[in-house]
Amino acid sequence: MARTKKQTASLTWKLLGTGMATGTGIAVRKLADAGWYAARGSAPPKNPAAPGVGWGEALAWAAVSGVAVAAGRLVAARGAASVYQQLTGKLPPGVNAESP
Repeated sequence: MARTKKQTASLTWKLLGTGMATGTGIAVRKLADAGWYAARGSAPPKNPAAPGVGWGEALAWAAVSGVAVAAGRLVAARGAASVYQQLTGKLPPGVNAESP
């Protein structure tokens, strides 16, 4: 059975999105760790829920890592959409040009 254009476009978008998300995720984690170390002089907590980690440190790391991950996801999604559009001349499946 031959793939339709819609199936190929969807597969291309999924592969591109996954690749961008993986690379960005690794970079964001390293940057967040390095930023934490530069600001605090120690490595971030490996497990913020561990009993030996204070509430302040656990909440600060949750905030820092949460913002970093959200920003990384946005960068990856927009980057993947831009590359997809450059390759195909169309927006990716499920992405609208209009803002809500």
